[in-house]
Amino acid sequence: MIEKTVPTSGHAEFVDVTGLVAGAVAELGLVDGAVLVFNPHTTAGLTINEGADPDVVTDMLGVLDGLVPWRGNYRHAEGNAAAHVKASLMGSSVTVPVAGGRLQLGTWQKIWFCEFDGPRRRRLWISVAGDHRGT
Repeated sequence: MIEKTVPTSGHAEFVDVTGLVAGAVAELGLVDGAVLVFNPHTTAGLTINEGADPDVVTDMLGVLDGLVPWRGNYRHAEGNAAAHVKASLMGSSVTVPVAGGRLQLGTWQKIWFCEFDGPRRRRLWISVAGDHRGT
């Protein structure tokens, strides 16, 4: 397993981490198998979705804000309850197949780190399973 840093610059944003994950797969020497990307934060999530049209992630953020507004009748004392709810809706991990050392994503798919309580420096834990170089 390796850890990678994801800096975020906005309060709520989606950051494309596909290249970072592909680099980790190469660094770990995975040829065929799967990569697990895990986010150890309770106010951020991960998802796989379209990366060709930036309006898709803008729309996703807008819908999430409509479903879970920042200000609401929340009891959580830290004032970021909406971020916790959005993170749970997105999920904390994604798994992607790897073949020939390459991520097997669909034509338009990207791996998105979903920040809901930034800006911050976040971490991703990346581990692989399968056939490695030299084995």
